[in-house]
Amino acid sequence: MATRSQTAAVLLAGALALAACGSGGTTPQTSGGPGASGAGKTLVIDTSFDLKTADPGRTYEPTGLIVGKAVYETLLTFDGGDVTKPVPALAESYELSEDGKTLTLKLKQGATFADGSPVTADDVVFSLTRVRDMKGTPSFLLDGVEVAKTDDTTITMTSKAANPALPFILPNPALGIINSKLAKQNGATTDAQDKAEQYLNANSAGSGPYQIESFNVSSQVTLKANPKYHGTKPAYDRVVIRNVEAATQKLNVQRGDSQVALNLSGDQVTGMPATLQVKKTASANVIFLLANQDSAVSKTTPNAKFVEAVRKGIDYAGLLELAGEGSTQAPGVIPSQILGALPADQAAKRDVEGAKAALAASGLSNPTVKLEYPSELTVNGLSFQPLAERVQANLKEVGITVDLQPAPVTTALDNYRNGKEEMGLWYWGPDYPDPSDYLAFLPGKTVGLRAGWKAGAAKEIEEAGEKAAGTLGDDARKAAYADVQTKLNAAGPFIPLIQPSQNIVTAASVTGLEYHPVWTVDVADLGVK
Repeated sequence: MATRSQTAAVLLAGALALAACGSGGTTPQTSGGPGASGAGKTLVIDTSFDLKTADPGRTYEPTGLIVGKAVYETLLTFDGGDVTKPVPALAESYELSEDGKTLTLKLKQGATFADGSPVTADDVVFSLTRVRDMKGTPSFLLDGVEVAKTDDTTITMTSKAANPALPFILPNPALGIINSKLAKQNGATTDAQDKAEQYLNANSAGSGPYQIESFNVSSQVTLKANPKYHGTKPAYDRVVIRNVEAATQKLNVQRGDSQVALNLSGDQVTGMPATLQVKKTASANVIFLLANQDSAVSKTTPNAKFVEAVRKGIDYAGLLELAGEGSTQAPGVIPSQILGALPADQAAKRDVEGAKAALAASGLSNPTVKLEYPSELTVNGLSFQPLAERVQANLKEVGITVDLQPAPVTTALDNYRNGKEEMGLWYWGPDYPDPSDYLAFLPGKTVGLRAGWKAGAAKEIEEAGEKAAGTLGDDARKAAYADVQTKLNAAGPFIPLIQPSQNIVTAASVTGLEYHPVWTVDVADLGVK
């Protein structure tokens, strides 16, 4: 599947919004609050909002995906936090053809939308065609995919090339199925003229376990249980999702004003009282260094021995200490949760003498390079500044002087996207939990070009990427993508560093929480002790 030109921009801009939106000091109030008389069971979730819309065809921000997962069902989903195998949702079964070009899905019978009308094959075709052709942020998910109704219970999705990632893409909440009749009555179309967003921000046109009760992009979203939901009834009658800065999230969950805090750093979750549950797991975000391969940008960083010196000179264990408990070293660009990730024993290790030898072999004498990164961006509560300072100190020991160049995210992002950074410190999070999303790091692809790595620059790696893209079957794909990353680590301009920890704190009463790399948390899975 083709790589995405806008992906990292969306993720990075989203992360900035997440950081910025959490900077206010106010805590929006819930109506009734947890345990209020007559309110039924209410779950209060505090998070730093990155939210633009409740329209599934337009949403691509982390908070929007939490809402979308609760309100809209997709054809396929994942079981808890396991992203290695898609499982049925609105589709009761699916089958990928031997050539990987045709995905056939049988629809589950008895599913209904919030107004009681049945979910039909026509709704599926309309919903997915709308996402693809409306050209909103998530439209790339279905690039080159044709969606057709074979009969009243069968959907066929056809791609021009083998597309083994498609079953892993379909669980994305942006591909939630909407009530097409209701949506059309309120301005929905399958082109750029669509006018349904305002309606979908205030009303529920999905078949999910929850409906929208109120929706405010800057303060609070309230969901109420869908009485017409055809599946297992959720444990909570209402879910209140509030926009709260991280420090206040910590206070709220400690004093019982909320039951879930989603955005705490490793430092903030240290020393939490025993009455609270702390879930620490490596996030699916991979922080990496890039060394620009364009000689017009740098005379230093295209040197393969220089890149080797940097790779061997980094103190990965020290970076993990900065990132805190729950973090893990990234052996390759594919994170540990996703098929094809390299095993931990293949991760790079610090070798100062080896780094010095590589630098000597490079022919460069006491080189100085500029390292750019976004100054105000945080990922999973981790700032880029201390990471950059640690890299600077590590490489000084090797004989490389690093000139730190922090910049506002808009400036840094522009230089990064246009391939102008000599060295860069960035991160990549999955659009969907499939290894094909990481072919973006190859020459001529999205991230490759950001490192000045043009098509044709590394034929062996490019051929391995092409082979992986068309490989079918889990075992064969795992081996193919491991091969791509091994070659990328040996001769590419990227140095994977760490996967920072995702820290989620919950009240003792909350059960069933699993971190998910796409929608963070499925609120309908949460139970009550």
